[in-house]
Amino acid sequence: MNTSTEGQELAAWAKMLADSTRATVCLALLDERAWTATELAKLAGVSRPTISEHLNVLVDGGLLSEVRQGRHRYVKLAGPETAELLEGLAALAPRRTEQAMSLSAASKRDAFARARTCYDHFAGRLGVALTDAMTERGLLDWSEGVALTTEGNAWLAELGIVVEPRRGRPAVRSCLDVTERRPHLAGAVGAAMCAHALRQGWVTRIPGGRALKVTGSVETLGLPVSVVRELLTRS
Repeated sequence: MNTSTEGQELAAWAKMLADSTRATVCLALLDERAWTATELAKLAGVSRPTISEHLNVLVDGGLLSEVRQGRHRYVKLAGPETAELLEGLAALAPRRTEQAMSLSAASKRDAFARARTCYDHFAGRLGVALTDAMTERGLLDWSEGVALTTEGNAWLAELGIVVEPRRGRPAVRSCLDVTERRPHLAGAVGAAMCAHALRQGWVTRIPGGRALKVTGSVETLGLPVSVVRELLTRS
């Protein structure tokens, strides 16, 4: 193993995110959608040619993948592993306390922190509380990293949650939450739980971002009544 070469490769990779425009693009794509260059240019406040240059860097570097549909070019994150890495990096970055300038801005900020998606799994207060509840019930084992227990597998089957295996993606993994600064559950199991809850209507997407609105039925996932009440009160 040539540590010097690996260091150069890591530095080159990190350089892709050492630009506020490219970092803004990557964070926006945590919503799992494919965006056009025009949409991202408007979001980042740059020109169309400028955003195209940034997108080329991110696609060539493997952080983003490109989808062509006719004359339109769409980009999205390369995969869930990339999303989890970005969320973790964002959680480690120093955060400034920003005061919302309007009631609408404050509501959006609170909704984002309360319940949202992190690419394809739960995040925010909802995601962390669900991870805590699963741990307390013995569905997750943290003795060596994190693993789904036999009881956890039985619980998923009881709820009718089908975990779609994906090559190279672990069944469960820990993802550091950007607002709670604590782990929430990611991996194939986390994605399956989120998808199931959306299909069942236990949570619904709030248009315009990653925030979610919860219903009382989310208690089916084993959340304590007090947590469900808190999430409902603030929805």
